[in-house]
Amino acid sequence: MKTLTKFTLASLFAVGMVTTATADEITVYTALEEEEIAAYIDAAKKAMPETDINVLRLSTGKLGARLLAEAGNPQADVVWGWAVSAMMDPQILEMLEPYTAKGADVLPATFRGEDGKWFAPIGYMGAFCVNTARLEEKGLEMPKSWKDLENPDFKDEILMPDPNSSGTGYLHVNAVLQTMGKDAGWAQLEAIDPNMAQYTSSGSKPCKSARVGEYTVGISLAFTAMQSIEEGYPLAMVFPEEGVGYELEASGLMASSDNKEAAKAFLDWTMSKEAIDLYQQYKALITIPGVDASQAAEKAGLPADISTVLADIDFVTAAKNQAAVKETWKEKLGR
Repeated sequence: MKTLTKFTLASLFAVGMVTTATADEITVYTALEEEEIAAYIDAAKKAMPETDINVLRLSTGKLGARLLAEAGNPQADVVWGWAVSAMMDPQILEMLEPYTAKGADVLPATFRGEDGKWFAPIGYMGAFCVNTARLEEKGLEMPKSWKDLENPDFKDEILMPDPNSSGTGYLHVNAVLQTMGKDAGWAQLEAIDPNMAQYTSSGSKPCKSARVGEYTVGISLAFTAMQSIEEGYPLAMVFPEEGVGYELEASGLMASSDNKEAAKAFLDWTMSKEAIDLYQQYKALITIPGVDASQAAEKAGLPADISTVLADIDFVTAAKNQAAVKETWKEKLGR
């Protein structure tokens, strides 16, 4: 049996205890948000009562580092809900085995790997989380674009995730570079840097800090913004006019898995009706044809046709350039 280092509850959800020597057990690595994981795994456990599901949650960057560090002795059976631009790393793809989950064939080709090693029924979008009360208190105008954030009145009023540790951070940076072009994109990010109070390791933290009034703008996730608005925080969800970055959350089967039948069953579950119903509660971006976002998403301002706000992203380019972009970020904006 594989060993799994014990982490804090915030990082590790152990669902079910081994009750018999023959009980199935799988280990799942994910970068999904903790709020989602608890709901998904509770439903998955009901659908797979004979399987013990251990879930290790890490940020996008840390998950990739862990997989590479464990390459000689992989510990995961499944990679679940991880940024596809990270999963496309050739070293990671070598660890995955082709598998078409039941129901995944309905996904458009854009949301499935040609080699069958990954599929992405869900994704996440970026957004500016703007605290409307603090905005008014500071006498600031609602930012509608990245360029608006250059305004010196926003000094120390903005938080953003660091792309070297956060997939959310990378999707924002990648969107700026792909929509504006390399030179103009870096110039834009450098122009905003003097106003940045902090670059965080968490993608959701900027929004959570903005919603409680610690800062005015959190460059973060649409999901966290929608959740915050639903909970009554004085928050506006803004999609930058240049186009908002987004990422696909891909899943795949580890070739080294000791329990592939249970691992495949879990991947099948991620395309089940139960899973899809939960996606509607938590996701702004669902790639399954005919499935709409939640009423909460519409109430928060998510347009019915989200393609109207999404940046034109080339994920192959995003994956290919990721290491170079992160290194350039360190040189230009690292703190």
